[in-house]
Amino acid sequence: MTTTGLEVFDRTVQTTNTWLNEIAEEIGPDRQRCYQALRAVLFILRDRLPPDEAAHLSAQLPLLVRGIFYEGYRPAGKPDRIRSRDEFLQRIGEYLEQTRPLGADEAARAVFRVLDHNVDAGEMSQVKQSLPQDIRSLFPAQ
Repeated sequence: MTTTGLEVFDRTVQTTNTWLNEIAEEIGPDRQRCYQALRAVLFILRDRLPPDEAAHLSAQLPLLVRGIFYEGYRPAGKPDRIRSRDEFLQRIGEYLEQTRPLGADEAARAVFRVLDHNVDAGEMSQVKQSLPQDIRSLFPAQ
C-alpha cells in the first residue's frame, strides 16, 4: 500500500528521506538541521551555477529535492559571482543562522557528499568544473 496513492510521490519521499539520512550521518540525526543544510547548500550552489548547468543538475535530483532546489529561483543575472570558498560558505551560513549550531563548512561537505553519491558522475564532474577550484575543495576527494 502506498502512502500517497501515487507511486511517483511515494518514491520521491522515500528517496528524499534517504538523502536526509545520508546527511544525518555527517551532521547528526536532527531532521530539521538536515533539511536546512540541504536547502541552504542547494540554494547557493544553484545560484553559483550557470542556469543551463543548474537545469542539468536539477534533472538528476529527486522530484521533491528538485522543488527545493528551484524554490524562489530567479535565473536572471546568474551565475552569482562567488569566487572564493569563504564567500560561498558565508552565503550558506546566512541561510543557516536560525538553525541550531551548524557550520556552513559542515553543511556543504555533507550535502556535496550526498550529491556525489547520488548524482551521475558525469553530471557531478560538469558541476564541479563550473565552480572555482577554491569551492571545489568542499567536495569529497576522488
